[in-house]
Amino acid sequence: MPQQTKTDIGVPEPDLTEEAIVARARALIPVIREQQDEAEKIGHHVPELDEKFTEAGFYRILQPRRFGGYAFGMDTFWKVITAVAEGDPGTAWGLCLGAHHAQGLAAWFPEQGQIELFGDGNFKCPHRAAPMGTATPADGGYVVNGQWDYCSGVAHATHFMCNTLIPGRESEGVLTVCTPIDNVTVIPDWGDGNIIGMNSSGSNSVRVENVFVPEHCTCSGDWTHSTTDPAPGMALHDDPLFCGRIYAMYHAGLVIPVIGAARASLNEYEHIISTKKTYFAPQVPRYTVEEYQRHYGMARANIECAEAIIAQCGQRYMELARRWHAGGAPFSREDDAAMYSMVQRAAQLAMEATRELFAAASSSAAKRGTRMQRYYRDMSIYLGHISARHDIVSAEVARLHFGLEDHLF
Repeated sequence: MPQQTKTDIGVPEPDLTEEAIVARARALIPVIREQQDEAEKIGHHVPELDEKFTEAGFYRILQPRRFGGYAFGMDTFWKVITAVAEGDPGTAWGLCLGAHHAQGLAAWFPEQGQIELFGDGNFKCPHRAAPMGTATPADGGYVVNGQWDYCSGVAHATHFMCNTLIPGRESEGVLTVCTPIDNVTVIPDWGDGNIIGMNSSGSNSVRVENVFVPEHCTCSGDWTHSTTDPAPGMALHDDPLFCGRIYAMYHAGLVIPVIGAARASLNEYEHIISTKKTYFAPQVPRYTVEEYQRHYGMARANIECAEAIIAQCGQRYMELARRWHAGGAPFSREDDAAMYSMVQRAAQLAMEATRELFAAASSSAAKRGTRMQRYYRDMSIYLGHISARHDIVSAEVARLHFGLEDHLF
């Protein structure tokens, strides 16, 4: 058991339970929905809402208890993000990708770096995985330069994490660096229709110019290819949450907002068919007509299946991590990739539901400024994401199962 040290930070609410923090997220859905229009225009959820997220403890769910976190578990975190996504998908995307990298820091970074970066326990940090910049070796660390796009969650960040290449040593792989947000420039290139969807996700570009990052605030960027050994953070914190498996976990952060868009679309569709009548005589409420009933029922089934997949994967993640922590069989790459593939399937079900509801809601629901249009646009942004390629991942699951060459990131 790790010894307690003077760096230990007490959690703000020692008696807070997992059930209570999920209930807080669900209670915030109306507030989250109220700020949709403003959030989409400014490119991120409003500061007042982020204060509520902070006070509720959402950023601390995947943070080690030693550094002021609750370390509740992946399943609890995903339930919270699912609720936020029902309020606004883009807001959930930004919150999730600003909060869930605490787990990666705790799993992979050196202890000294964790002490420095977690600081007083207030840690909000996007992580851009594509190595779009360089880290040049210097005395005691690296000088970092570059520009990274799609840094989701950066609007309210305290830190910035990114992957880099070391000049002349590119074949050695990627180096992950983390630095306080004051050391970088956030570029105002997100929101207000700059992209088709997820305008409220705070996915701005970030420029880093000649920033020195001490070596203890860096680590290898390969967080995925270990076959038998957990991340060092599992032993450091004596906690299975920090075993280091990130495939399913990272991708769920993109898929849960898509499921949220589907659930919100269902809510909006119900409102439409409950308040509008059919066009032609006999004019009756739409919800009484089989055609509209059928669309509602089919979409709801797909959404609830998608939500069930996420819930099952969250539970499975923690079961596998606890088994590994207890000295049992490893939480394997095949396990992780298989859950990644399941999460992708959840996204497909959610997208199918959203498309069905959008088509059944009539053209008036497609007008600019309507919620149904926003949810459809937010859903659409997932289609272009590099990690949404279900055909690639499903083939990789088979290769891992049969002991063939591992191609995944």
